[in-house]
Amino acid sequence: MSSELTYERTPIDRDALVYVAGHNGLVGSAIWRGLEQAGFSNLIGRSSKELDLRDRDATFAFFRENKPRYVVLAAAKVGGILANSTYPVDFLSDNLLVQVNVMDAALEQNVERLLFLGSSCIYPRDAEQPIREDSLLTGHLEPTNDAYAIAKIAGIMQVQSVRRQYGLAWISAMPTNLYGPGDNFSPIGSHVLPALIRRYDEALAAGADSVTNWGTGSPRREFLHVDDMASACLYLLDHFDGPEQVNVGTGRDTTIREIAELVASATGYEGGTDWDTSKPDGTPQKLLDVTKLTEAGWTASIGLKEGLESTIAWYREHRADLRG
Repeated sequence: MSSELTYERTPIDRDALVYVAGHNGLVGSAIWRGLEQAGFSNLIGRSSKELDLRDRDATFAFFRENKPRYVVLAAAKVGGILANSTYPVDFLSDNLLVQVNVMDAALEQNVERLLFLGSSCIYPRDAEQPIREDSLLTGHLEPTNDAYAIAKIAGIMQVQSVRRQYGLAWISAMPTNLYGPGDNFSPIGSHVLPALIRRYDEALAAGADSVTNWGTGSPRREFLHVDDMASACLYLLDHFDGPEQVNVGTGRDTTIREIAELVASATGYEGGTDWDTSKPDGTPQKLLDVTKLTEAGWTASIGLKEGLESTIAWYREHRADLRG
């Protein structure tokens, strides 16, 4: 199977019905906003209470009733190191159920274009940096999130299988670490950046002398604002058609310690920072090679400092209503 990029030169129909699965989540809500701003006039979404995508019959019934022409599959159970390490069965089972049900139902309706969203954790723990798309399945996964990674790898394989067997122009995008408005800031379920934002903001409010973060602070991470991710998704839907997953990121990374310093400064916290080295660091480095996407004509536009400041402002405006 060829992994070379090919392109559709005709943008997808702005008047067609587009189903955004997971439209209330961090990624899905950003994609919804991006599609609206791009002129899409016929979007559909369902909350998890309205439609449990783990329920196969309910998922098929939804597709049969609505018959979307395009689908963005952003629905997923996600979390940071603690959540992934504690609940691997949930992360594996729930994500597999959602992906299989949505894709099988979309296939039954002959959905023209489906974009499956994965995660950079699909790549081997010790993959050569920056990580190319062809690093997939070449080594061992990071143990702290291997169950989630396996589920996402299965999603990529299902997209590729649909392309081979049915010839539909379905595609997969693998974003780096995302952040922005709508993120999960809960103490247990959050990823590193929203966790740091909450921790430093609460320390500021409490007048705490110091903040304690997990690990050594030495791992390097790449962060992409979720509005940039949404922009990349629309670009791929408009222009890209190929079997291999496409990395989406900035092509730049920084240490967790440096990120913590940026968050502390952006929140206004002036106390000290301690590091609990008894806690896991996770993958030493995770930087995506985004050559394919940049050569195709898309690059990120929201800088980390700008993105952090706007995310902190959003968090402070909404923190009273946030989960956990």
